[in-house]
Amino acid sequence: MKANSDTQGTLKKVAVSSFLGNFIEWFDYATYSYFAIVIANVFFPNDDPALALMQTFAVFALSFLLRPIGAIFWGSMGDKKGRKWALSTSIFLMTGATFCIGLLPGYLTIGLAAPIMLLLLRMVQGFSASGEYAGAATFLAEYAPKDKRGVYCSLVPASTAVGLLVGSTFATIMYSVLPTEAVNDWGWRIPFLLAGPLGLIAHYIRTKLEDSPTYQEMQKAIDKTDDSNHPIRDLFRHHSKELFISFGACVLNAVGFYVVLTYLPVYLETAVGMDPSQSSLITTISLIVYVAFIFGSGHLSDKFGRKKMLIIACVSFIVLTVPAFMLLNTADFFIVLAVELVLCLALTINDGTLSSYLTETFPTAVRYTGFALSFNMANAIFGGSASFISTALIAATGSNLAPAWYMVGVSCLALVAMILSHEHTGKDLADV
Repeated sequence: MKANSDTQGTLKKVAVSSFLGNFIEWFDYATYSYFAIVIANVFFPNDDPALALMQTFAVFALSFLLRPIGAIFWGSMGDKKGRKWALSTSIFLMTGATFCIGLLPGYLTIGLAAPIMLLLLRMVQGFSASGEYAGAATFLAEYAPKDKRGVYCSLVPASTAVGLLVGSTFATIMYSVLPTEAVNDWGWRIPFLLAGPLGLIAHYIRTKLEDSPTYQEMQKAIDKTDDSNHPIRDLFRHHSKELFISFGACVLNAVGFYVVLTYLPVYLETAVGMDPSQSSLITTISLIVYVAFIFGSGHLSDKFGRKKMLIIACVSFIVLTVPAFMLLNTADFFIVLAVELVLCLALTINDGTLSSYLTETFPTAVRYTGFALSFNMANAIFGGSASFISTALIAATGSNLAPAWYMVGVSCLALVAMILSHEHTGKDLADV
């Protein structure tokens, strides 16, 4: 009885630390985006506001370039030194960099050093955060009961949406409570500074945890032989097929997430001509519903299998995206809201399943590395560019439906990957 209680207590701590780490990452993402105009004024003062804003987002985009490099590092360390070491170290670096952004003096105080330091800290963030999503999901999966792996792993994407929601809500409250001058002067720093204590809590919890039983068993087996663990070498030498298939599966997730939850508000304002307040309200409602849907998707993946759920998500986007964008162009509040909720449902079928699917794709010795590399490569190439490509396609074609056809193409690529994939739902991770 006591052993079972201890196991449940450990699983709860793992779940809390996984949620907090990923939440902090996406809270920072939302904070940087919603305060982008303020950050542009502080670090890139320019006679041309549009240029300053572009420079701000360029710094944001550059952080994505380090994600594949970070994925290789944290994945390798997570597979060689342990999930606990990688997660506790990465959260410390990530939140430390975020906290330091909140302390940075502006351009008017230290000149060119201000944007340079902002860029360097964003790069540290990007490097550190690249191991967070994969590590948190891997840690949870290896601790969770095999028949509830999907539900527990869905906690990771749920924390992503909660981070975005809290970040947007925090920004809205600050702008409504504080004078604009106060927000521009010091208010924007508050959410960055909050990352410090939150990160220390997550770091403390993680340092008190043991590595998963699955990982410890693998380490014992390695110790009994003379063979060393080389995750990157072994991943490309023995699991390249699984890596490419996983990358294909992650592409839909990367594009779908950024298009549905971050690009659509911009699309509704610029291409459709909706009022910004209506667009913002629709996005907020969608995020709340997304969090509610995501756990249901995780549960269904435990019941029906990851492969079936991910194929359903691919087919849903192929069939629904173009008609959905047609209806978005009506600019009717309730029609647009209904369409976004349908797209959110399709996204959660993918997002609520993907993390558990990826943990079951790779064996224990390369699980962290394989997950982190496939996920971060997809996000670096397709996720970070989704808004830019969608905007460019509209400009090039003159059609507001161009982003929809891009989504259909990506969904077809992911569908091929899923047809070629495995089904390991319910298996012991030690046997993968």
